[in-house]
Amino acid sequence: MTDEKTPEPARRSPFNSIRAIDYTVIFVRDMAAMRRFYEDVLAFPLSRELSPNWIEYGLGSNTLALARPSRTAADAPIPAGSASLQLAFRVSVAEVDQCANELARHGVALLSPPTNQSFGHRTLFFRDPDGNLLEVYAEI
Repeated sequence: MTDEKTPEPARRSPFNSIRAIDYTVIFVRDMAAMRRFYEDVLAFPLSRELSPNWIEYGLGSNTLALARPSRTAADAPIPAGSASLQLAFRVSVAEVDQCANELARHGVALLSPPTNQSFGHRTLFFRDPDGNLLEVYAEI
């Protein structure tokens, strides 16, 4: 006798109609440092600033927002030392190295220099001022 479970049949859900992530929100500790990083270092185009606590950048068909936690009065600041996400940005192969050079020019430490991975990506890893893991990659 085994403990294997029979897979449940796929059920129809209204969430099956989701085709993309429309926008991503990064909850920040230091808005000024994060804004300087995303605007000055990564040169993301500012699309709108709804308040000092909510800033949006346009990235292709997506939006990346920087926000202070405040949905409810009980929202606490993000604890120091806790990276809450990893973002991966796709570019061309040559642009991976160009991005590494630009980060170095701005004094951003690389966690991993441009590297060809066995799974078919050329990758570059670094962190934003709040410690979130960022990746620039290309298909190779």
